[in-house]
Amino acid sequence: MVSSFVVPIIDVQNDNFKELWPAMVVAIKTSSFVALDTELSGLGNRKSLLAESIEDRYKAICHAARSRSILSLGIACYKKLDDKAEDAYLVQVYNLTLLCSEEYIIEPQSVQFLVQHGFDFNQQYAHGIPYCKGNNKDRSDDRGVHIRALFTELLRARKPVVLHNGLIDMAFLYQCFYAHVPERLATFTADLSEMFPAGIYDTKYITEFELRLSASYLEYAYKKCKLDNSRGVTSTGTTPHIQVEFCQYAKQMSSYVDYRPCPAVTSADGHTETCQRFSAFGWCPNGNQCPLSHDTDLIVLQDEKSKEDKRKKRKRQKKKRSREEVEESSSVCEGAPCNKLPHMEVDTDETPDVQHVACSDNMQSNEGDSMKTGSQGISVCEGNGDCTQTNNTVNTNDQSKTGGDSENNEHIKKADSQKKKADAGTHRAGFDAFMTGFIFAYSHRLIKSEGVEADVQEKEQTWLPSCLNKVYLSGKATPLNVVKSTFSKSSKAHVQKMEMVWSERM
Repeated sequence: MVSSFVVPIIDVQNDNFKELWPAMVVAIKTSSFVALDTELSGLGNRKSLLAESIEDRYKAICHAARSRSILSLGIACYKKLDDKAEDAYLVQVYNLTLLCSEEYIIEPQSVQFLVQHGFDFNQQYAHGIPYCKGNNKDRSDDRGVHIRALFTELLRARKPVVLHNGLIDMAFLYQCFYAHVPERLATFTADLSEMFPAGIYDTKYITEFELRLSASYLEYAYKKCKLDNSRGVTSTGTTPHIQVEFCQYAKQMSSYVDYRPCPAVTSADGHTETCQRFSAFGWCPNGNQCPLSHDTDLIVLQDEKSKEDKRKKRKRQKKKRSREEVEESSSVCEGAPCNKLPHMEVDTDETPDVQHVACSDNMQSNEGDSMKTGSQGISVCEGNGDCTQTNNTVNTNDQSKTGGDSENNEHIKKADSQKKKADAGTHRAGFDAFMTGFIFAYSHRLIKSEGVEADVQEKEQTWLPSCLNKVYLSGKATPLNVVKSTFSKSSKAHVQKMEMVWSERM
């Protein structure tokens, strides 16, 4: 099964931010949708974030956003390729290292988690892109080359925005790059609905309420979608799947690009015992010291095997009930002439019907979450000879890719040989954004193939109508709807900011 590929992630820091700026702006403007992810310095009181009242939750999130900061931002731009297969995408991934210029709280628990997953705080303090939080200062958010101006470009692009468990992310993005977060949740959702008119999508909500996966934390959902997609590619039928392509960057870009191998899933054979807590929630208090396996690929395969075993068991039980029913019916007819058996009337009180209950193979349990194209010399993949498009993905059995293929294979082999129970650096914002976008693209293809939605034009505009502007709420049966109600008003800071966003550029 060919499902190995390499994801190039461009590291953006203060010393190359201006150089990469044109590439990032072009990638955002030409994308079909943009997936975002953040790494944060802390979240505050965890219990308050799970309060029964949604308003109380929002207050806790606002407090965290005002007192903590974004340490890194992942941006994955997915551009649908019209000249390729129906669902082929060119993906450009950026990992921006940030440094808040104001005082902020950083929690030891967050530091420990980030360090375990490869975050370099020395690099952040030495080369992080500086930014100020809160309201626009000196009306500079639409001018210059800085992170708040890049966020303004994202708003101007009017692209669908995709996040995973995105309420906290949206509050931090609002506070850090836009304006002070409003005091009321209704005001906040009203502002968001106008900031992102093409819609906000939450892959946590999609995987839990639409795909109904066994678990919905980011890495599990990505590995499951990636595995199912690779099966769709290699199947002879019309199984839905997507194709993902990347750029082959010029040599002068090599120091900026982090190649992330995504090796193929092998099998669940063997007796490796997985950590049940990590399997369910994607988080374990023992971290890398846990003696049990945190290998998400293995967890996905074992879940599938368990479902298949349960399906076979239900099938055997159904056959057994059917045999017992036949035997019981034949005992009622015992002694009757053979040619009369078909016409015998059987007393229903003596031989009650056996109910056959249809069981879904997709048994769900609600799980919680723990947690590139450029311009001249920057590899813009539009008419630039320095950057060629390469298909490094699960879309073909052909291993002859455009250039750089031996390098990709080396990365994959190295990943296979150094595979650990927890991959170091898994939670980098850039790669998390890529995983979020992949889940969304695959879910869109899968759901589109299963049901008949509205006309084609409407589907292109709304992507997943049933998931539009629905943000996942942990422990709740219904999502948060990002809409502007008749009883809420937009915040004053938002109104002023939107005037600037849509005004003529300086």
